[in-house]
Amino acid sequence: MKRGIITVVLIIVVIGAIAWVLNSNKKKNDAQTALVSQGSGAISVRIAPVKKQSVDLDFSVNGNFIPKQELNFLSENAGRVSKIYVEEGDRVTKGQVLARIDAEIINTDRETAQATLDNAIKDEARYSNSFKTGGVTQQQLDQAKLATRNARLRLQSSARRVSDANIKAPINGIINKKYIEVGAFVTAQGTQLFEIVDVSKLKLKVNVNESQVANLKVGEQAQIKSNVFPADNFSGKITFIAPKADATLNFPVEIEVENNHKNTIKAGMYGTAIFKFPAQAATITIPRGSFVGSVSSNQIFVLENGNTAKLRKVIAGRTINDQVEIIDGLKEGETVIVSGQINLIDGSAVAPIK
Repeated sequence: MKRGIITVVLIIVVIGAIAWVLNSNKKKNDAQTALVSQGSGAISVRIAPVKKQSVDLDFSVNGNFIPKQELNFLSENAGRVSKIYVEEGDRVTKGQVLARIDAEIINTDRETAQATLDNAIKDEARYSNSFKTGGVTQQQLDQAKLATRNARLRLQSSARRVSDANIKAPINGIINKKYIEVGAFVTAQGTQLFEIVDVSKLKLKVNVNESQVANLKVGEQAQIKSNVFPADNFSGKITFIAPKADATLNFPVEIEVENNHKNTIKAGMYGTAIFKFPAQAATITIPRGSFVGSVSSNQIFVLENGNTAKLRKVIAGRTINDQVEIIDGLKEGETVIVSGQINLIDGSAVAPIK
């Protein structure tokens, strides 16, 4: 019996505590509502005048330098490395011999291919003479000609492999990595030989947002600053603008930079691209926070008669920093509400905060 009474008492206490908490929260909400209200039921808002302003499109963005060309190439023949003519850090030109592979087996294949071709030519001549006297058929003569053609192709392939025994640089650049040593055995199309990078020209890779990329064009110039050489002024040309945004909703842009200064930029260093644009005509802009929800809604509240919020549809243009260009729907001299819209509906009474 006593246990039942205690349980009832506990339930009453819990219910009382819940009621007290709810009442306390209601008082806090009423107090907050009283702060928003000016005593007449009007909602406090912040406002800004609508006026034309000059638009500054200039901006800068950071990125890092990468080589214009870099190549990690593989061996084309199997064999043992007999000589290496370059070391890491050496500057090389296209076509320069970098190393040589022992061509003994390759030379043997070439000699065999040459002998096969010589024999096929003799057979074709013999079949040709016999065909004139009716000794062989047209089909046999055609087969002899085909054998000669195939033998000549095999010889050309063998001669190419002999030439490829001299490993040549495919591009101008600097030997960044050497993966082989004298005596090492390399396999056809499988062993890494050298990494060559060309830093006579670099690319500065940067990412820009949608409002910035709209003002960029391939071929335009940009000023480039290097973080490690702040006193040097480099120039670059935009060579690539991504047609699609990446996962961060930014657009990759590449700027080609001539690396011919006294202070040479290294691939992997950081740099800054500075984009400058001609002066723009003054246009109507409003704070980005003026829009209901987001800029894409194209809806704002304007202040009418000094105390009424009216919902209006506008056409938004470019977003420039924290300002949005208004193409249509607003006139200079009007007033927009820039905060407090969450509490408003069309026709709400408002009290602008001074």
